[in-house]
Amino acid sequence: MAWVLGANSNSPPFAPAIGANAISTMRAAFVIGILAAAGALMQGGSISETVGADLIDGVAITPLAATAGLLTAAGFMAIGIYTRYPIPAAFATTGAMVGVGLSLGGDPAMATYQRLGTFWIMVPFMSGGLAYATAVTLRRDDIPETIGVPLLAGIVGAIVANIRLGVIPDPVADQGTLARFVSQQIGPGPTLVAGVTVGVVIVTILFGVLWFYWVRTQVLESVETGIRSFLLVLGGIVAFSSGGSQVGLATGPLENLFRVELGLPGIVLLSIGATGILAGAWMAAPRLLQATSREYAQLGVRRSIAALVPGFIIAQLAIALGIPISLNNIILSGVIGGGLAAGSAGVSRRKIGFTITFWLFTLGSSIAVGYGLYQLLAFVMGG
Repeated sequence: MAWVLGANSNSPPFAPAIGANAISTMRAAFVIGILAAAGALMQGGSISETVGADLIDGVAITPLAATAGLLTAAGFMAIGIYTRYPIPAAFATTGAMVGVGLSLGGDPAMATYQRLGTFWIMVPFMSGGLAYATAVTLRRDDIPETIGVPLLAGIVGAIVANIRLGVIPDPVADQGTLARFVSQQIGPGPTLVAGVTVGVVIVTILFGVLWFYWVRTQVLESVETGIRSFLLVLGGIVAFSSGGSQVGLATGPLENLFRVELGLPGIVLLSIGATGILAGAWMAAPRLLQATSREYAQLGVRRSIAALVPGFIIAQLAIALGIPISLNNIILSGVIGGGLAAGSAGVSRRKIGFTITFWLFTLGSSIAVGYGLYQLLAFVMGG
């Protein structure tokens, strides 16, 4: 399952960079593997717990049920790789696990479904809208690129300072942030709102200023080179975020087996998932990279940046909330929004419509397949 995720769902972050000729397909696949695996280890815990425990009430996912769920979800995504239509991993896995949970006799977790559904519905509008607005702004003649692009980089840098990472210690949370950690070393100062201290605000601003200065220096030397460098960095942090948000789709069904029945720490399960994502990205990602970078929209470098920024923001928001999401959904919505900023000529409406239909079909049919497959396996195994 993790191998398929590495091949399928972690490809979109570098698709805009490839479409803008900022990096080659093979090199992108190599970088995606490394960064997505790192993200899986450092940020994958919250999504894994949601998929493993919160999608069904009243029952625990047994090893046989986990097998049925993983086979169902991986099968759907393998079809996506073969047909070159990226399948949303969150839809396939969520549907599969709901199906096997119902087949076990569990009750629907309606509160969780409402939370997931609301977020999923908002994603295309948030991602596409933000990408469109950013692309239009970057194209304005009255905003110099030596100012507009560095300001965007500063916003990204400020957000990076506040993403939660498992390798950063925190006295009150499992994952810490750079801003909080640095502020603790220099003195956090008084608390402002919701536990945010003056020190965290200062460190966040400093990170934003540093990113602004770095990108502005690059752009002043060469506009095109500077923008391409920022695009590659964006692709990298989105690939990292992708690993953190996607690995839980592979490890979540096995949470009960590893933590309760085997008594193993969560990092062991995340390590297995990260290894699978790394292998999948290196071995099979180029096929999907070509599809997403060249067939959905022909983007330039600026609109590619516009497509990735909302992807990073939404992915990190989902990780913080423990919501499984589809990076395909986020990035492709951003690609479409950025493409529409220059008119609709660069966007394949037929393929977009087909993809959306395919996604909705995936969610519904994966529930049915997961339910039926568990019943079949239980009958064959005598369970």
